[in-house]
Amino acid sequence: MTFTAVSITEMLLTALTVAAVPLTVVWVSSDADKYRKLILVTLFLTFDLIMFGGFTRLTDSGLGCPDWPGCYGHANPLQAQTEIQVAQNAMPTGPVTHSKAWIEMIHRYLAMAVGLLIVTTMFIAWRRWLQSGRSVERFRPGWPTALFGLVCLQGAFGAWTVTLKLQPVIVTTHLLLGLSLLAALAWLAARQQPIEPVAQPAARTAAALRGPALAALLLLTMQIALGGWVSTNYATLACTEFPMCQGGWIPQMDFTNGYTLWRDLGKTAGGDYLSFAALTAIHWTHRNFALIVIAFTGWVGWRASRTEGLHMLGQWLMGALALQFCTGVATIFLHWPLLLAVMHNGGAALLVLLLVMVNYRSRALAALNKVPARQS
Repeated sequence: MTFTAVSITEMLLTALTVAAVPLTVVWVSSDADKYRKLILVTLFLTFDLIMFGGFTRLTDSGLGCPDWPGCYGHANPLQAQTEIQVAQNAMPTGPVTHSKAWIEMIHRYLAMAVGLLIVTTMFIAWRRWLQSGRSVERFRPGWPTALFGLVCLQGAFGAWTVTLKLQPVIVTTHLLLGLSLLAALAWLAARQQPIEPVAQPAARTAAALRGPALAALLLLTMQIALGGWVSTNYATLACTEFPMCQGGWIPQMDFTNGYTLWRDLGKTAGGDYLSFAALTAIHWTHRNFALIVIAFTGWVGWRASRTEGLHMLGQWLMGALALQFCTGVATIFLHWPLLLAVMHNGGAALLVLLLVMVNYRSRALAALNKVPARQS
């Protein structure tokens, strides 16, 4: 499948058209700070992209177009109708159908548009930084430039997701990189918001939360990696009851094959089919580690909710945790309905977003009030 210069141009034009909509929203906005507005819009669209990426994976549309970056060498599924129809006739319930091709390509168009918005942000940051004589801290271009590098890496893993036929470790890394991009954009957005000083006792509490908030973010990252491993290995229904699994607290499990990272989808490293015991190990680990994450992150949210300058974030964090727990349990009992599964993916992204904000604000409040390290 040869991807021509014409097809590349058509795809870029499509991405530019998609990106033009949020850029127009920023341009016509009454907000005088267009740079801040652009970052917030990009953050919002990145969250949407992660949600749609989850939808793409959960509808088995990741190979809807089995080449990259286009579809059977074309810029869109309309031009590839013949090839798609042949593949669909050969396997009516297989990975390639007209609907799956459109889902996959819309995901790619949106990803390219987000990439263009990040390039625009980087360009503006560099221009404003140089025009200000390198004196305005919030225009420091290092962070936007790092975002550009991250989005390029994410694009590479997106390509490998397709070319390596949904290999679980690649798909899971693709998910983690997407959430890393969201986290980095959230941090950049937080830098654009002015922070008011708080009373010294609240500043000391915020400083004391810096370590626990970072630990909660690391625990959440581990849990999301485990959840991605469940999803990419299709192990969601290995346990269809809660809190027990298969009638017991510790069912038969195969951790060795379940957590062998470099292997094909549904196979062991030796090429045999992955056993149900391996899928059970994947599901059971994610489920039980979630209890640790909920307990610790819930405590961080409770502490934040009682701290001036962090109370709203803490309340949101506890609410998001409760929602994530409910959607996770409901997904098990209702046998993985698509809407709940997508919401569960979105809940993970929301938790990342909130914890990044708690981390940023706890550090900013401590620095603003000049709390010594020994008091934190």
